[in-house]
Amino acid sequence: MMAAIAVTRFGLGARPGELETLQGDPQGWLKAQIRKEGADPIPNDGASSVKRLTEFAAYRRERRAAKADGEAALGAARLLRDDVGEDFVARARLGATTPAGFRERWALFWANHFTASATKLITAVVVGPYENEAIRPHVFGRFGDLLIASASHPAMLTYLDQFQSVGPDSPGAQFAARRQNRTAGLNENLAREILELHTVGVDGGYSQADVTEFARAMTGWSIGGPREPQRQGQFVFRAATHEPGSRTIMGRRYDQDGVDQAAAVMADLAAHPATARHVCGKIARHFVADDPPAALTDRLVAAWTASRGDLAVVANTLITANEAWDPTPAKFKTPYEFLISGWRAIGGQPTSAQYLAPLLTGMGQRPFAAPSPKGWADDAVTWCAPDAVIKRMSWAEGFAAVVAQDRDPNRIAAEALGARLSPQTAKAVARAESRPEALALLLMSPEFQRR
Repeated sequence: MMAAIAVTRFGLGARPGELETLQGDPQGWLKAQIRKEGADPIPNDGASSVKRLTEFAAYRRERRAAKADGEAALGAARLLRDDVGEDFVARARLGATTPAGFRERWALFWANHFTASATKLITAVVVGPYENEAIRPHVFGRFGDLLIASASHPAMLTYLDQFQSVGPDSPGAQFAARRQNRTAGLNENLAREILELHTVGVDGGYSQADVTEFARAMTGWSIGGPREPQRQGQFVFRAATHEPGSRTIMGRRYDQDGVDQAAAVMADLAAHPATARHVCGKIARHFVADDPPAALTDRLVAAWTASRGDLAVVANTLITANEAWDPTPAKFKTPYEFLISGWRAIGGQPTSAQYLAPLLTGMGQRPFAAPSPKGWADDAVTWCAPDAVIKRMSWAEGFAAVVAQDRDPNRIAAEALGARLSPQTAKAVARAESRPEALALLLMSPEFQRR
């Protein structure tokens, strides 16, 4: 049973033969996936955020020129959309084929925690590189480093409009006032989300005044533009737009100058006890249950506190906690998890973004496009509504019709679920009238839908 729990609860589902290989030491299999260099990068064409933002700036210039000529600038826009689609399908292929399912799930948790959503085109073009540059290298490092890396990345800076934030009393604000630029002003979005979502949580003891002061401390955090060829697409600190003076946030005074002011605030937020409680509660909910055992959260908080936010220590504590190995599958898979586990069960992988994107969008989980900075919901209520289950069934039937003709569903069931395969499901699969029907029944079974 522990092997089945290891690959389904902590991983993304079993691939053919995987349960057999880890049968002797499931916890050892999980521990071996924790490594200082972080999670595996999403395979891509080598495109970085800098390259993508440079291309995006060229696209906007082309679009302006085409508009002036009365023509549509469609070619560059199509290219940018294709890049985003390929980023996502490359991530899905990694999930479907990786032998390190826990490491990939751990990376996906942090990418969702620090959501940068592709709801804006300028953000969409760098969401894939964002994971590779800011999230995946740090998922087994210090939480404080992960926080800084995410907050300073162009994806987050554009998604939450931080790159446009200007201190009210800064030289940049005075310049904007002279030019009657009404868009120049303080933006609190990123400061608020760091407090509410990324660190201490909504009950973490901060006030609206703290949000405003933190936003002032963050002014100047921006990205290089087209007129700065040496810095285009990179994080830059603009001293001219930084709000001068000291800040007091959650009872602490920050006298640091420039970029160090916001960095000092984030270092303290990363070390705050409320952050440990908030984030560890999310980890327990994601991996174990919508309402996780209090003892598990306490255990994770203790590990976080003792290690000063060392995420490798926290991950190790999770996979060795007795509460995390309760055999009852309490989590309901998201659409992405469901599809990935389906491909893993047959030893396959998604073929194209043109197929995957509409599929996930129809199931309510549009690729790289979480509906808010909170990221995708992590509870059963969100994903198990009747209409959503019908859409899963429709996919399972179509998927099985294509892939089941030359595969043995009974073997797939045994290799995908192991000891979690119930006698009822095994009997239904064995008695099905056809291989496609048998595989579809397996995919829609309660034990396959849950982890």
